[in-house]
Amino acid sequence: MVTRTGVHLQTLVLLCFVVHPSRPVCVDIPSETDAVLGKSMKLTCISCIKRDEIKSKTHVDWYYMPNKEKDTASNKTHIYKYNVDSPVESDGPFKGRLAWNGSQDLQDVSIRIINVTYNDRGIYECIVYRQFEFDSFKPSVSLTKKIKLTVKAKATGDAAALYSEIMMYVLLVCLTFWLLVEMVYCYRKISKSDEQALDTATNYLAIPSEQKDNPAAPVTE
Repeated sequence: MVTRTGVHLQTLVLLCFVVHPSRPVCVDIPSETDAVLGKSMKLTCISCIKRDEIKSKTHVDWYYMPNKEKDTASNKTHIYKYNVDSPVESDGPFKGRLAWNGSQDLQDVSIRIINVTYNDRGIYECIVYRQFEFDSFKPSVSLTKKIKLTVKAKATGDAAALYSEIMMYVLLVCLTFWLLVEMVYCYRKISKSDEQALDTATNYLAIPSEQKDNPAAPVTE
């Protein structure tokens, strides 16, 4: 959900492992869960690769389950998959409204819902399957994440984001005032130094030339 301060920053993030200075840091953050009617919504699913020097094959499946009513079985529908280096959108109610929003290294395997409707409310499941390629064996690992999505008619303000924005403006005002005070102080200090230098020069020029050429001899006993 877009807030007044831009993209809402999550307070708790898990830094994954970085093995090469040129590789960006992988940060595992939870997905936003509040969508706005008629807008697009990113369903964030991140699966960090701890060792990028190991080759792996990645397969991603996205499922959708509507909100479960009492005494009813949940209906799990496959809506999207990424396999063999290409995303594929499944047939169903989301056909034509899903777009791949992940990264090339497949650490971010997110998707985006276009033109959100009230029927998009429910639970989304992201399943990431990786098979690593070693010389003698091929181990695999899987990760499952669930996102419970709600849909609102209008975007609502975030109290934490609003407070952060107010504090940012207060800090900017205080910093500007402090800079003005420092500028005035420095200006006065420079002006005072110039006045002292001018007085010294004036006093020197007021001394007769004879005294300048024949300075007073030191007093000796």
